[in-house]
Amino acid sequence: VQLQASGGGLVQTGGSLRLSCAASKFTLDYDAIGWFRQAPGKEREGVSCISISDGFTYYAVSAKERFTISRDGAKNTVYLQMNSLKPDDTAVYYCAAAHRCTYYQTGRTFGSWGQGTLVTVSS
Repeated sequence: VQLQASGGGLVQTGGSLRLSCAASKFTLDYDAIGWFRQAPGKEREGVSCISISDGFTYYAVSAKERFTISRDGAKNTVYLQMNSLKPDDTAVYYCAAAHRCTYYQTGRTFGSWGQGTLVTVSS
């Protein structure tokens, strides 16, 4: 599967963005799509993950209450709605696929990494 992330941009603190991860197709080989981010000088962080088959979602502590992950099977797209953005959310955001969300915190079982999309939150 090929993934393409989009929707990043520049937003002020407290603003919102919706990221999209378009998949070439949803297949039985991958049942999980995760969102990850990497800020300059920091390690990659798993932000959220969704199970395609049952819609179960997972969130990092930093994303809970502010971010919402969802899927649109008809469009083969996974979204990450980000609200109440903070400067600490500034990073390149990536999406990737895996069999399950089990290790989304590190992303070590994820593949098909799409090109990232830059999110910049100004203070």
